[in-house]
Amino acid sequence: MSRATTMRDYSLLGLDSRRAVEEGLAAAEWYHTDIPRKEMKELMQRKDAPAIRDTAIWIGLMLIFAAGAVAFWGSWWSLPFFICYGVLYGSASDSRWHECSHGTAFKTRWLNDAVYAFACFLIMREPTIWRWSHTRHHTDTIIVGRDPEIVAMRPPDTLAILLNFFNILNAPRAVIGVLRHALGSLTEEEKSFVPESEWPKVYAVARLWVLIWLAVLALCLYTGSILPALFIGPLPTMYGGWFSHMVGLTQHAGLAENVLDHRLNSRTVYMNPVFRFLYWNMNYHVEHHMFPMVPYHALPKLHARMKDDCPVPYNSTWEAYRELVPALIRQMKEPEWFVQRALPGSARPFRPDLHNDIVAAPAE
Repeated sequence: MSRATTMRDYSLLGLDSRRAVEEGLAAAEWYHTDIPRKEMKELMQRKDAPAIRDTAIWIGLMLIFAAGAVAFWGSWWSLPFFICYGVLYGSASDSRWHECSHGTAFKTRWLNDAVYAFACFLIMREPTIWRWSHTRHHTDTIIVGRDPEIVAMRPPDTLAILLNFFNILNAPRAVIGVLRHALGSLTEEEKSFVPESEWPKVYAVARLWVLIWLAVLALCLYTGSILPALFIGPLPTMYGGWFSHMVGLTQHAGLAENVLDHRLNSRTVYMNPVFRFLYWNMNYHVEHHMFPMVPYHALPKLHARMKDDCPVPYNSTWEAYRELVPALIRQMKEPEWFVQRALPGSARPFRPDLHNDIVAAPAE
């Protein structure tokens, strides 16, 4: 599995995509911690109450901070209200669409679908495209040429990573994508993971979004103020998206590629209660990837059950970044290098024949 230094082809239609299929890395069998079936069934139990509570708090806080921003509009006092509103709009929506895409946040299906559609609009991630994109991400996590959601490629584009803390690149791409879909066109890469039967849904939702954006623009022109656009559309996704990008980078950046063990390509990071609420417990990311059908509210229990079989979690977001930032800087010059996650003595190894890169790579 070890390879000489070469440029990776992260496209879904290129050489590395074909190579992943040939080497058995596509839609492969992944390692799972052994958990008794009865215990796993309890962990997978879906409930409406936790998600209804958290969604009500989320939307309620958005309305409160929006009202504060309007009340103090025209003065600097509005700034903290916009900051809080932006994080709830452009960052907390990221974890909501994500969890609802798995259908696990709520027990009631229509609640999952409704919150999913709402959160997708806020974060500007088209629901049909991203549902299938995220399915591929879980099937082929950080497999080069297969995973469409790799954020930090090798060598990493650090300028793009920094700009996307405020979606400076991602937001225009999202808008262009919505406009393209509204005109009835998908890219070849999108066609590679979105079934043709789903394409009409993509076009219909894109057209609805364009109509909403045009209505907001019309309201701005009618009132002679940018204020409506600061609450709905691409702008709040941009000025409020920094938190989701910050925590999202901790998930996989700098770790191993092309391995079939989530303990080696994902991070679990302990975070404070505010971060966990905004992030909906996705800081337990090894656990989520290994068992994606466990609801977000049960991830702390799953973590306690799995921790002896997993690398030591990071004690804070800051601790994760103390590893992540130097790793990305080093990968700019040494794209073959990656952070080697050490398994504890209590952990069970899995198919070392697929992990030659892990064995060979230096940790320092």
